Amino acid sequence: MTELEMMKNILDSIPYRIVFVDMDHIIRYMNKEARHHYYDVRGYRDLIGKSIFECHSEKSKAYLIEAVEKLKNHGNEIYLGVSVYNERKYINPVRDENGEMVGYFERFERNLQK
Repeated sequence: MTELEMMKNILDSIPYRIVFVDMDHIIRYMNKEARHHYYDVRGYRDLIGKSIFECHSEKSKAYLIEAVEKLKNHGNEIYLGVSVYNERKYINPVRDENGEMVGYFERFERNLQK
């Protein structure tokens, strides 16, 4: 198993939606939960390589751009609120070995306890 395969398997095992986006706001990766939600539930197709804004409202777009600007200045995780699916929404920076932000990921958490 390659390191890339191992990382994909780890991300796919996380029970929350994770969408990685580069600094041009292009979707580069979606874990299994995210693919299920956006493709099977919401009906989108082929989002990899497309703008994250294709699946966000104008209000969400403005809020997301503002959050990314805060993250660029070495900010940490930002709580974005609660989704219409009753999930806590977060945005996390992804930085390279020099601390430069190379992208971010959106994370949506729901209460998994019954």
